[in-house]
Amino acid sequence: MVPENKKLVEEVSGWLRVFNDGSVDRTWTGPPEVKFMSEPVAPHKEFVNGVATEDVIVDEPSGLRVRIYLPEQKQEGHDDNKLPIILHFHGGGFCISQADWYMYYHIYTKLARATNTIVVSVYQRLAPEHRLPAAIDDGYTALLWLRKLARGEQNEPWLLSYADFSRVFLIGDSSGGNIVHHVAARAGTVDLSPLRLAGGIPIHPGFVRAERSKSELEQPESPFLTLDMVDKFLGLAIPVGSTKDHSVTCPMGPGAPLLDGLKLPPFLLCIASKDLFIDTEMEYFEAMKKANKDVELLINKGMTHSFYLNKVALDMDPETASETEILITRIKEFIKNH
Repeated sequence: MVPENKKLVEEVSGWLRVFNDGSVDRTWTGPPEVKFMSEPVAPHKEFVNGVATEDVIVDEPSGLRVRIYLPEQKQEGHDDNKLPIILHFHGGGFCISQADWYMYYHIYTKLARATNTIVVSVYQRLAPEHRLPAAIDDGYTALLWLRKLARGEQNEPWLLSYADFSRVFLIGDSSGGNIVHHVAARAGTVDLSPLRLAGGIPIHPGFVRAERSKSELEQPESPFLTLDMVDKFLGLAIPVGSTKDHSVTCPMGPGAPLLDGLKLPPFLLCIASKDLFIDTEMEYFEAMKKANKDVELLINKGMTHSFYLNKVALDMDPETASETEILITRIKEFIKNH
């Protein structure tokens, strides 16, 4: 029961309710048959299906945590077979989801195994309690923590034993793809050595403009992305008084730093042909090419936003499963080549 003096001021159907006292309720109220995808998965240091996981605090003052996915190795770690690191930023429109949700667990355990990499997933702060750039700050803090490990300034046994800090990749789903761009841009202004940022992989990034694109108006909405979600989540996340033309959501727009001036690693931009965001994602791709950035493009045909996170579709639809394998294979090739 909600107290009489507590009024609902914003609701994103199924996902989130915001009240006039500033409190937020993220209890899932959508179809119960898909609730399992938003359930947390407890960490397990023993190997389950070839992957072990643990949660680690990377910044004591803030309590910022990451989840580490370690693929099982037949031999102990040696310098000649150390593993690349994938630093992962989850999606959710900056407002919902956590690094331990099943929808991420099922795909990032699979990715860790398939690519033989260590995935480090960040528990980002959420809006509206923590508006942007909080989530970007958290992603960057996690990257600097990896630098501290590489320099021997901190200790994390799994990463020190198995990780190759000269091959760190950023990856992000949806709004996490926005974080990939902005963390990479910040990283280009500092000395990360001996860590090397080897690449960025934004998957279906939430790049938009204040004015609706043609694809937003014409492409079908999906379980993971509706126009209502776009408007309300971003309204709760971007700085007060800003529009969707803000640099976080429109890095190719006039309000953002010029792409030409950014020092960015090679990028693999992954998009879906039926994504509401495809027009603005392609605008970003073309702007990156015009700025002479090293950027590759993967388009999953016939797929909607974040299709690979939908475990129900992966199990029920052969085409979704096939396109997910194409996505993972291309990510594997990108990591191998960098």
